[in-house]
Amino acid sequence: MTFPVRDSAPAIELAENPAPRTLPNYINGRWVPAQASAHIDVTNPANGQVLARVPLSGSADLESAVAAASAALPDWRGRAVGERTEFIFALREQFRCRIDELAESITREGGKVLSDARAEITRSIEVLEVACASPMTMQGYVLEGVARGINTETFRQPVGVCAAIVPFNFPAMVPMWFLPFAIVCGNTFILKPSEQVPLTSELICHILEEIGLPRGVVNLVHGAHDVVNAILDSPGIHAVSFVGSVNTAKYIYRRAAEKGKRVQALGGAKNYMVVMPDAAVDKTVSNILGSAFGNAGQRCMAGSILVTVGAARAAIMPRLKQEAQKLVAGDGTDPKSSLGPVISPQSCERIHQAIETGLREGADLLVDGRRPQNVPSGGNFVGPTILDNVKPAMRAARDEIFGPVLSVMHVNSLDEAIALVNSDLRGNGTSIFTEDGAAVREYSRRVEVGMVGVNIGVAASPAYFPFSGWKDSFFGDLHVHGRDAVEFFTRKKTVTSRYFSSGTSGRFFTEQGDKH
Repeated sequence: MTFPVRDSAPAIELAENPAPRTLPNYINGRWVPAQASAHIDVTNPANGQVLARVPLSGSADLESAVAAASAALPDWRGRAVGERTEFIFALREQFRCRIDELAESITREGGKVLSDARAEITRSIEVLEVACASPMTMQGYVLEGVARGINTETFRQPVGVCAAIVPFNFPAMVPMWFLPFAIVCGNTFILKPSEQVPLTSELICHILEEIGLPRGVVNLVHGAHDVVNAILDSPGIHAVSFVGSVNTAKYIYRRAAEKGKRVQALGGAKNYMVVMPDAAVDKTVSNILGSAFGNAGQRCMAGSILVTVGAARAAIMPRLKQEAQKLVAGDGTDPKSSLGPVISPQSCERIHQAIETGLREGADLLVDGRRPQNVPSGGNFVGPTILDNVKPAMRAARDEIFGPVLSVMHVNSLDEAIALVNSDLRGNGTSIFTEDGAAVREYSRRVEVGMVGVNIGVAASPAYFPFSGWKDSFFGDLHVHGRDAVEFFTRKKTVTSRYFSSGTSGRFFTEQGDKH
């Protein structure tokens, strides 16, 4: 199969431009201006440079995309699954060949250090590889002889037009949680990227153009609240995927479900890392730092609460403080930087307020990142911060800060640690650090959390397993990627059949058999 290169918009300019362009939407294989008149600036969070202007599209823009996706659906779903899969293979190869270009886009608009950005693309490639297995994972099943001469089979068919509303913190990976599975299963797709980081999604759509994906199969609509509500309300959209905060996930789930849509809505988290007295100190500290401060703490799987059990406090805390103070905040393109900026000035201010609130409520400031040194002017920087002796009633223990702030609590037993974890209304991920298999078994069995790591700081599942948050961290029945992805993006149809071999058709088969 060959993939023609289609005439398209000029390549994305990543060099400094004194007159930032206004981003177009991508609808029916064409780059078209949004009908909206309002725009907001897309800025580099490391220095405040305006990179582009993103339109705040509305229902008219969204319905144009729905019309394009609906028109493309019959031909696309009618193609052989192997043909659809070849496009996913091609997309995967483009991600491999353009990993540096994609990573640079992520860092420029999102602030992530380049090593983290490259890791995000590597993770995206893993998801694409799982989607390439669709000829196996989409298979149904059949039972011969449910009654005399009667067979029953179940097979999968596309849901229809699907849409995804994705966050700022993983502008390449999270769209890949949804887009490849949706289209390989025969659906068409509409992507609404975060208005804070739209450029990477635009780049992905350029790549889809280059591999010759048929027009209308994937569409891109920029915007904020108005276009989100249009997605939730549109009768032409049959399934909605979302990643974001708890409150917004609840809203998305309720409003879309009321319209009869299939929904998977991933909410926020407060992830606990429990350290037992026998934990390997050096490896544990390294994993804690990577979990708490990777991507400047802006990920739903970040370990934001550390719980030491008994003697682990004395073993871990001095080393943790020492190593955290070595981390360097700075521009993500600087190889010396350990963590980049947070996404916006508003986020920076909110995180500072969370630190101040923690101190007012009685926490101890073990590592102070409020005023990091030698960072670029105009950037949104918060350095690694550790609040010690945090109590369960404090806001530092309850609120999702979504920044490089680690809250530390101390307990005397594993039972107390489990009770702390289970008291939280969210249940995304958790980790335990220990060499005691019995403690691991007890912890894994009793914690009310969807993903558990053992001596692993970020307990996110590989793409061939579901990303299985619990409680207020997930609203829906079918999770992201793994087997759940195919379940979400297909509907099962069951056919029970028998045939009466008599009359004309019976003579036909007899005559054909005689000829052979």
